[in-house]
Amino acid sequence: MADLLRKPSGTTGKVHDITAQSANWGYVGFGLYHLKAGETAAEATGDREVILVLVEGKAEIAVGDQNFGELGKRMSVFERIPPACVYAPNDANWTAKATTDCVLAVCTAPGKGNYPARVISDIEMVERGKGANTRYIHPIAMEEKDIADSLLVTEVFTPSGNWSSYPPHRHDEDNYPDMTYLEETYYHRLNPRQGFGFQRVFTEDGELDETMAVSDGDVVLVPKGHHPCGSPYGYEMYYLNVMAGPMRKWRFQNHPDHDWIFQRDSK
Repeated sequence: MADLLRKPSGTTGKVHDITAQSANWGYVGFGLYHLKAGETAAEATGDREVILVLVEGKAEIAVGDQNFGELGKRMSVFERIPPACVYAPNDANWTAKATTDCVLAVCTAPGKGNYPARVISDIEMVERGKGANTRYIHPIAMEEKDIADSLLVTEVFTPSGNWSSYPPHRHDEDNYPDMTYLEETYYHRLNPRQGFGFQRVFTEDGELDETMAVSDGDVVLVPKGHHPCGSPYGYEMYYLNVMAGPMRKWRFQNHPDHDWIFQRDSK
């Protein structure tokens, strides 16, 4: 069985520390801190760029000698208001001091030094899909925002009983403009938190086919293949996506057996 489902290591401090090396791929890293008010997290970016996402709570964030002050508005991710986010380039140092209990995501990928540290603003909610495929997107740093060398970051709210990342699609070939190779992580949250969801990661040839029950706080790795997920009735699903590859563009192809759903709904 592929090692695609990563459970948090605890309830305080750095509970996820997924590196490109530990994921056995080349681009994406994902870390997650649970901080109590007054606690601090700090890291050197090294050869990687970073997007910090305040999933919940408030913190004072600085990159090098740039202090961005206290950031964050939502105390629960399921308030669905845009997150506070900060970009930090490679060869920098960032610090975050929690001013309330907070959850801080650390999204990383190779950096080239082309962009300065900044607060990422102008994040607006977008509705996508129809019927039980409806979901709500915060495109934090997708390709239309020229703010990063490698990173593509977005968060998605999937209502109770709905599907997401659906119809199944893949982006595992470096074949632009038809498709781009992008590794991806999914950080999942459930509301109420005792809930569960499902995610399937599978290739068309059957070489990889894993279906996982995800709990609140789990991370799923998507090295290749299709990767839909669903939330049972009664439980709302949130996930934070991190993608990166050799080109900072998101081009994908739907599964040929299920593309008819997209074609029907796009008319």
